[in-house]
Amino acid sequence: MAHDIHIIGGGLAGSEAAWQLGRRGYRVRLSEMRGGGDSTPAHQGAGLAELVCSNSFRSDDDAKNAVGLLHHEMRRLDSLVMRAGEEARVPAGSAMAVDRDVFSAAVERELSALPNVEIVRERVDVLPPSGATIVATGPLTAAALAQSIAGATGQDSLAFFDAIAPIVHRDSIDMDVAWMAARWDKGGKDYINCPMTREQYEAFVQGLLDGEKTTFREWEKDTPYFEGCMPIEVMAERGPETLRFGPMKPVGLDNPHAATPEHPNGRWPYAVVQLRQDNKLGTLWNMVGFQTKLKHAEQVRLFRTIPGLENAEFARLGGLHRNTFLNSPVVLDRQLRLRGAEHIRFAGQITGCEGYVESAAVGLMAGLMAVADLSGERWVSPPRTTALGALLAHITGDADADTYQPMNINFGLFPPLPDISKKARKEAYTQRAKADLGEWVAAHRALPA
Repeated sequence: MAHDIHIIGGGLAGSEAAWQLGRRGYRVRLSEMRGGGDSTPAHQGAGLAELVCSNSFRSDDDAKNAVGLLHHEMRRLDSLVMRAGEEARVPAGSAMAVDRDVFSAAVERELSALPNVEIVRERVDVLPPSGATIVATGPLTAAALAQSIAGATGQDSLAFFDAIAPIVHRDSIDMDVAWMAARWDKGGKDYINCPMTREQYEAFVQGLLDGEKTTFREWEKDTPYFEGCMPIEVMAERGPETLRFGPMKPVGLDNPHAATPEHPNGRWPYAVVQLRQDNKLGTLWNMVGFQTKLKHAEQVRLFRTIPGLENAEFARLGGLHRNTFLNSPVVLDRQLRLRGAEHIRFAGQITGCEGYVESAAVGLMAGLMAVADLSGERWVSPPRTTALGALLAHITGDADADTYQPMNINFGLFPPLPDISKKARKEAYTQRAKADLGEWVAAHRALPA
């Protein structure tokens, strides 16, 4: 099938871009290299929009949280990722988490139903020399294509390590020791909590420090980690109390198994390991914040010392993969186009955004920019007061190119509101963003009314 635009990469960003173009009638060739003889160290299948790390899209609070606001804005623009996310949603308190298999299947079904979107499993080793193109190959871009991109940008790509958390079978967790609760009882009892005494915690931290870890190749040794996906043993190296103030903090979690007449609701444990539901059936649970580069046998041994997980059966153990991303403020223009080759746009995590939702959001923007090009309209970016506009501006020039690192959406990227009290500021940001996005949508003919 002849196409109007070629999208390389069928992850969240590429799928979202294909949806935005395809639903408006443009002919899309969507190339997904997994299934065409290639895979990555992190992916397990060949489905579109496979989630390889957490199954959480994080907070869904659009009144006080920046990522929740981004959810709201994407829904306003008929995001495929948010649509499929609702279909695949599993309980996670105030967060949005999904059954990863249901989610991937929903994305592929919706795109396959568009007659003008052709999904092809094939290798793409070089950047196309002409023709409208969106490159959304993610942080695990295949080596040959990565070399082509490096040659086109004239810059060395930055790199970091991204670690994957283990998944536990629900029926192997001892609920006589663990209990269901959300912190401060907010959002229902959506997490499994495994308590630790001080002695257990200290022994666990020492085990993390002493455990046998993945050996890095020479070219990987100086690759930095991204702070938002730090392996748990690397956090432990920062100090014995680091984990108690991070993923293992016990604050707001009363242990009912430790109830006494003086404390009928129980007492906070010294530390806690939380697990979050990972699929709709509730049979798989993700160890929150337990991304790791420990070797598999070491993971099984050490994680079974956690109270409640003594007999844990693991559906997936943790892993480690190397990620790459562009120095986008230097190599991309304000419309995500490659400087010197403006027929090529980049989208998703390869641009240096971090997180599933952010990746999809940049794919959505790249898709709409391409719609404007193909329809002959002048593109006007969303206001920087919106989550979409703030994220896009950061990637395409507002960030310091010398210190550019992957970034999640946060209110620090928004134009400030100096005259608003700190207590009211978050809601003021979201109210301003919703109003400004509404005006932008109303003024942009390529968008849904």
